[in-house]
Amino acid sequence: MVKLTEVEDEHFTDKPVPSKHDALLVSDDEDYSDTDSEISEDEEIELEEETFFERVSALKDMIPPSARRTVNNTISSVTSFGKASLSFSGKALWIISTSAFLLGVPFALAYAEEEQYIQMEREQGMIKGANEMLTPGLESEKKEAQLAL
Repeated sequence: MVKLTEVEDEHFTDKPVPSKHDALLVSDDEDYSDTDSEISEDEEIELEEETFFERVSALKDMIPPSARRTVNNTISSVTSFGKASLSFSGKALWIISTSAFLLGVPFALAYAEEEQYIQMEREQGMIKGANEMLTPGLESEKKEAQLAL
């Protein structure tokens, strides 16, 4: 069986000594670190190399997690709605365009052929009218000759 024992840290057991103005003095330990750490002195921060995205992503801790979750859910729902809308409209456009080709092209060809026949009949009527104007008596003689036979 394992028995657990609590080990106290030296820093917590030593009480700091107050000064004459009730200010706590810090001991001269080598482990002491101030806000001016050695890491920040050694490393130079260059803001010119930082991208805009890195700066914005560093600000995410300023927004509470619940607000970030709400914004994330809203953006993801809008994105999924947009993707679904684009998918549906693409499929609908495909159905409409193929239906138009399958039904519209044969109809357009048949309509163009019918218009061509109508135009040919008009041209033949105009040619017949022009021939009657050039030789008005010839047609009446042909009719009389056919009646006589």
